Amino acid sequence: MFEEGQLYSPVTQHDDGTVEVHLSDNHPGRNDAAYVGRRGEIAGAAMAWTRGEPIPRIDYTEAEHDIWRTVSAELAPKHEKYAHSEYLTAKRELALPTDHVPQLDEVTERLAPLTGWSYVAAPGLVPLREFYADLGARTFNSTQYLRHGSEPLYTPEPDIIHEVIGHGNQLASPRFARITEAAGQASLRVETDEAMKFVADVFWFSMEFGVMREHGEVKAYGAGILSSYGEMDEFAHMELRALDLADMGTLNYDITQYQPVLFCAESLDELEDVVGGFFETVDDDSAAKLRAEAVTRGLV
Repeated sequence: MFEEGQLYSPVTQHDDGTVEVHLSDNHPGRNDAAYVGRRGEIAGAAMAWTRGEPIPRIDYTEAEHDIWRTVSAELAPKHEKYAHSEYLTAKRELALPTDHVPQLDEVTERLAPLTGWSYVAAPGLVPLREFYADLGARTFNSTQYLRHGSEPLYTPEPDIIHEVIGHGNQLASPRFARITEAAGQASLRVETDEAMKFVADVFWFSMEFGVMREHGEVKAYGAGILSSYGEMDEFAHMELRALDLADMGTLNYDITQYQPVLFCAESLDELEDVVGGFFETVDDDSAAKLRAEAVTRGLV
């Protein structure tokens, strides 16, 4: 569960070149000077990196590897129970290491032969249009830091576990990867901020927090659910709504809480038709019409 209002902690670089990550007051590592310093070090590596150069490699500590091992072991049975088979198949194909934190170029080496996607380093928040434009080029911006070791099954912000275990496994599926790429390409087509937000909100309720039926059960495919130990225990109890683009693109949500409303596809075919089709065709006019429909229906 993400408890940061803006998801990612702000990052600043001081005049002396040092990088500071501004953790929220309720962050488990806020008063751990060593952790705060480590976060600045890792963010600084991404900030100093220039595209076209080798991705910065992080010399992870044994404690950081242990967090990865713990989360990988705890998520595995949850995935078998709650994840959609398309995600599980992709996860087996990608075969991420479970004994150490993978470098981002290691993730790319495994992912590119499957779907053509690659990973690049980000210090934290990437501007919305920049992030989505990269998705349109099959490139995923990923943080490289790990959550605080005191609470390995909890993170108040997306870390490399979310970015790689959640999204990386998802992107190893050709069908999920195509939908994500289409979302990125949609961002290049829409011009208004309102339309861009509409695209991002549909993405939130699908590729981040989407569920679908399989053999009579509701299964998760969204990266935000499948990278969160707690979210997987909660999603089955949430209000499920049918795929409804007007609703998905305008529903207010609180990223600091478990998502109380989820949109459930009846099948992967329906997800591709409705959500994938939307990303492939949306423009400023069609997004505005969907928003107007939401207003007429009293959704906003």
